[in-house]
Amino acid sequence: MSSNAPLPGHYVAPIRDSAIVVDAVRIDDRPSSLWRDAWRDLRRRPTFWMSVVIVLIILLMAAVPTLFTQVPPNDQCDLANSNGGPAAGHLLGFTFQGCDIFSRIVWGARTSLSVGLLATIIGSSIGLVMGAFAGFYGGWLDSLLSRVGDIFFSIPYILAAVVVMSVFSDARNVFTLALAIGGFAWASTARVVRAEILRVRQADFVTASRALGLGRFRTLLSHVIPNAIAPLLVISTLSLAAAIVAEATLTFLGVGIPGVMSWGRDISDAQQSLKVAPMALVYPSIALTVTVLAFILLGELIRDALDPRARARR
Repeated sequence: MSSNAPLPGHYVAPIRDSAIVVDAVRIDDRPSSLWRDAWRDLRRRPTFWMSVVIVLIILLMAAVPTLFTQVPPNDQCDLANSNGGPAAGHLLGFTFQGCDIFSRIVWGARTSLSVGLLATIIGSSIGLVMGAFAGFYGGWLDSLLSRVGDIFFSIPYILAAVVVMSVFSDARNVFTLALAIGGFAWASTARVVRAEILRVRQADFVTASRALGLGRFRTLLSHVIPNAIAPLLVISTLSLAAAIVAEATLTFLGVGIPGVMSWGRDISDAQQSLKVAPMALVYPSIALTVTVLAFILLGELIRDALDPRARARR
């Protein structure tokens, strides 16, 4: 090419005045999380608030029974009122011994809930430890703990509790009954926790924690268990309902806590007058059913709220 040839021209596109659109991000908004999304879903559901109200009433009834009735459950029993109907100051009538039914239901909630809560704490704690160690460490420890869980899972915990309460007949109290129930009902909790731990331990933050030099046990406590606790909350709520039913069943069978008011004892005592005064059995049965149903419904709703796939299907 000759040095005198003209250089090629450079063309520049004309500048046009146009608005620049930038995606706006509100920095004051809190990032979404599993628990925040679950709460956002739960608070829009009327059944959640209905179950919460029932649970709070039952808990308040067990904690402060005098807020609901001023009638002593046993001090004012009069055989003259045996199987009597509702009267002034006695909303639901009287039992076979002439005791106020409503007062016994209110005071009986304390025993039923105390045993249920304590049994759930015992069972959930054992299940959490067994499931967490089995799922996180794996290997021979997983095999050993899983086989122990299978043994307990094959034993009906109601039958096991009957045997335990029969053996320790001289030491029947709230703790013994709760230990008899929770000590044999932890296997299902351990299975759920183990499955969740197996899922969480593959996450990137667990790998990063190990790369930073954090020990395995500390990683388990600080990162794995907190991120695997959601299923435990759900199954604990459902286990609480099952423990309340188990307490009533054991008391009905005569291996409960002697001399203590509970819904199971009232149901058992009302059998002898079922034909002439069926409501003495119906009222504590309704209290037991409503309480168990409220806890089961609450657990089911929490489970659905913590499952993103279940929220997407609605």
